[in-house]
Amino acid sequence: MSTSEVEASETAGQDLSAALFSRSGFPPIKDLVPTSLQHVLASFAGVITPAMMIAVTCGFTPDQETAIIQVALILSGIDILLQQFPLFGRIGAGLPILTGVSFAFLPAFQAVGLQFNFPTLLGAELVGGVVAILFGMFYSKVKWLFPPLVTGTVIFTIGVSLYPTAIRYMAGGAGSTNFGSINNWIVGLLTFSVVFFLANFGKGVLKLGSIFFGIIAGVIISIPFGMVDASEVLSSSWFSFPRFMPYEIIFNPAACITLGVVYVMVNVQLIGDLSAATAGSMDRMPNEREIGGAIKAQGVVSIISSFFGGLPTSAFGQNVGIIVSNRVINRWVFGGAAFVFLAAGLCPKLSATLLMIPQPVIGGATISVFGTITLNGIRILVKDGLTPRACTVFGISVAFGLGIAQVAGSLTGPGMPAWVNTIFGTSAITPCAIMAIILNSVLPPENKEMPDEKNLRPLAYNDMEDGEVH
Repeated sequence: MSTSEVEASETAGQDLSAALFSRSGFPPIKDLVPTSLQHVLASFAGVITPAMMIAVTCGFTPDQETAIIQVALILSGIDILLQQFPLFGRIGAGLPILTGVSFAFLPAFQAVGLQFNFPTLLGAELVGGVVAILFGMFYSKVKWLFPPLVTGTVIFTIGVSLYPTAIRYMAGGAGSTNFGSINNWIVGLLTFSVVFFLANFGKGVLKLGSIFFGIIAGVIISIPFGMVDASEVLSSSWFSFPRFMPYEIIFNPAACITLGVVYVMVNVQLIGDLSAATAGSMDRMPNEREIGGAIKAQGVVSIISSFFGGLPTSAFGQNVGIIVSNRVINRWVFGGAAFVFLAAGLCPKLSATLLMIPQPVIGGATISVFGTITLNGIRILVKDGLTPRACTVFGISVAFGLGIAQVAGSLTGPGMPAWVNTIFGTSAITPCAIMAIILNSVLPPENKEMPDEKNLRPLAYNDMEDGEVH
């Protein structure tokens, strides 16, 4: 076991299995269950919500909405398994990362769904999957575009862009009738308090599973507020299998080109998430085979999803924060999360049980980990020193990314093609990544020799004891 793994084990508590902090080995069930389930609970709403929103966009019937949610859960489980246990040793990263249907593709898919229809969207999704596979195959040829300066900038933007998501959940979830009510904030803040206390003062599995236990406490707290409804669980069936080719697949050149570009940009986000998770939990950056394998796995899953009427997958930023916070990297922890997703997809009654979790509880449980992603981006940025050149690339890229994302309609004025807003105006990550790549490529390297900063690293909470910095 490496030094970082030993430190993580000591921090969490001596009663925990060392296997939790290693990729190999099978941890005890008492440690495996809560550490796996907290990943599921932190990301479950993010899996089903995009599916529900696409169903509304495309005018689905209730049965069609149920089907797209079912496929989203199953494909999320498959993607997680590929990332943890790479197929042929090449399709999948083999690194600690949680992937699944997420919000990353949602704005572009909503635009295509509104402009065309769902069968056209599936055709573009299939093409996008092929683009992702090709990108993964030839990643070694273009990896020079993604040095630590670029990936650190993208990771920082990912973390910052996730803050509104957590607040939106704590306020009740977008579209809820009581959005921003005091009850939502009471439940969200109490859930946050439980997670914060366990993460900072808990021991052993209570510390590592702080989000899981926090969500359990949050659900109990929300019951007197009338936020938990079990009627859907009682009415749901026990087993259902998704249909193959439930829709025609139509290929439209404009839709295919638009989503092809979006796939590349989302894969840049995947590189950032994978880098953040690996650097924060294993003290190294992923190599080109691991990154290429991660991208290819998502391409394969996207192609499969198009044949079952589903949506593509990406990495979950909130779970990156969990991985970095507790440094639990055992592949079976993520495999356990995959099993729950697969079971929920095949058993509607189980998925309905998870759907009972109020959104303020999810927001309160996950907001504490988003800051970890942002700080990990800074950690990667300072690896080679914060030179004037690095500050220029970082500052301008973040300004463009967050600025465009925060100003609604900034790319939708007269004469502006609709595809520009679809690709660049729906997420801070895409314009930030493109700007960082361009600036890093055109700015000349600095000649001034910087002081040795190999020992420079950001302070962690556990680095400070009794007011002394170690």
